[in-house]
Amino acid sequence: MTNNQNSGPLDLSASFKAYDVRGIVGESITEEMVEAIGAAFVDTLELTGQTVLVGGDMRPSSPSFCKAFARGATLRGASVKLLDLISTDELYFASGHFNSAGAMFTASHNPAEYNGIKMTRAGAVPLSSETGLKEIQELTAQYLASGIPSVPTPGQIGIQDVLKDYAGYLRSLVDLSSSRPLKVVVDAGNGMAGLTTPAVLGDQLLSALPLEIVPMYFELDGTFPNHEANPLEPANLIDLQAAVVAHGADIGLAFDGDADRCFVIDEKGDPVSPSAVTALVARREIARARATGEETPAIIHNLITSRAVPELVEADGGRPVRTRVGHSFIKAVMASEGAVFGGEHSAHYYFRDFYNADTGMLAAMHVLAALGEQPLPLSELGAEYEPYVASGEINSTVEDKAGAVAKVRAEYEHDGVSIDELDGTTFSADSGDWWFNLRASNTEPYLRYNGEAKDRATMESVRDAVLALVRG
Repeated sequence: MTNNQNSGPLDLSASFKAYDVRGIVGESITEEMVEAIGAAFVDTLELTGQTVLVGGDMRPSSPSFCKAFARGATLRGASVKLLDLISTDELYFASGHFNSAGAMFTASHNPAEYNGIKMTRAGAVPLSSETGLKEIQELTAQYLASGIPSVPTPGQIGIQDVLKDYAGYLRSLVDLSSSRPLKVVVDAGNGMAGLTTPAVLGDQLLSALPLEIVPMYFELDGTFPNHEANPLEPANLIDLQAAVVAHGADIGLAFDGDADRCFVIDEKGDPVSPSAVTALVARREIARARATGEETPAIIHNLITSRAVPELVEADGGRPVRTRVGHSFIKAVMASEGAVFGGEHSAHYYFRDFYNADTGMLAAMHVLAALGEQPLPLSELGAEYEPYVASGEINSTVEDKAGAVAKVRAEYEHDGVSIDELDGTTFSADSGDWWFNLRASNTEPYLRYNGEAKDRATMESVRDAVLALVRG
């Protein structure tokens, strides 16, 4: 390879991010670059003589990128097992189960022209710019400039299917066999849940469960012909909401493109907030951990999740741990705290039993189990987990983000309000009536507002007052 990394499409700074690699195919991420990344991955993690797991999602570029990464890795002496089409949490399972480093080709919910790489150390330990990704970038640049040197004994490339093992492992963690019959509409968004849902919840590979699955957009299609595979955007839930009501279903599940996030819809077609899902799953995981003798199981929640989460965790005998936003950071805190479970407002759910990694499917199974073991509909079951009214995330275009936050601080910095800067700036009424957080985007001129209050009138009053200061 002779291309310099600074030549247009091979500008690595355009594709290497804080927690992964991603870019536009053929422009900021290319096969040549991916081959060099595969070699740099092996060298940085000292994987010569070991096995690396490589898989990808349904995007048109994923198969060729997987093979390019494998070529680079084997040139540096690692053997590669190609896992073929997988979800991101399948890679985490395989990395933990086989104790091998791995790479997943996906751009999650991004449009079809994008692809990227999520990389893990053995045991599903994530990589970030602070834990190896920067070194991989530097070595990739070197290999792009001068070529990849081959070791005397290159590695071999093989193929391995992990879908049945993955499905069986998830079923061993949540037993749905005794659930009351449930009708479940699943919107896979033409993403990887179209492959994993029949394997885990259906009878494709394992015995049938008392679930009637109504499939939506299960065809694997990385061009996303129906809607973006991003359930965080309300517009992408409309089809599922209508289908749940039309089919008289008990619940709806929406997955993102690489199927590591899951959103839940109740029988009325209304979304169940990720905070409510976090609280519901936390209750189940605390009870299970305490039943085995663990006195105060730790539950991770980021600072944007509802205050209902730490309140319920404490009431159930758990120990809430409040963290910054971000999956690689939360996985590290999961490990350091020995936490049994963690949840984010963005619908990422982390499990100690899943190698501290996030899996939307396992969270969905917990919700199905909680629904199926009692007679109430999901709207009533979930009501106790949503006692507050949330604003949702609101972006304001602000050039002077620090100045805007300073204006808000000047208004709210007084007795009766606590302020902390764990992640952005959080303002909390000591009365417990409301809180809000302002976080600056690292990549765009946005200041993000998230807030919550005891009732809608209070939430709207605080929201409007703060946004007037921010945008004024």
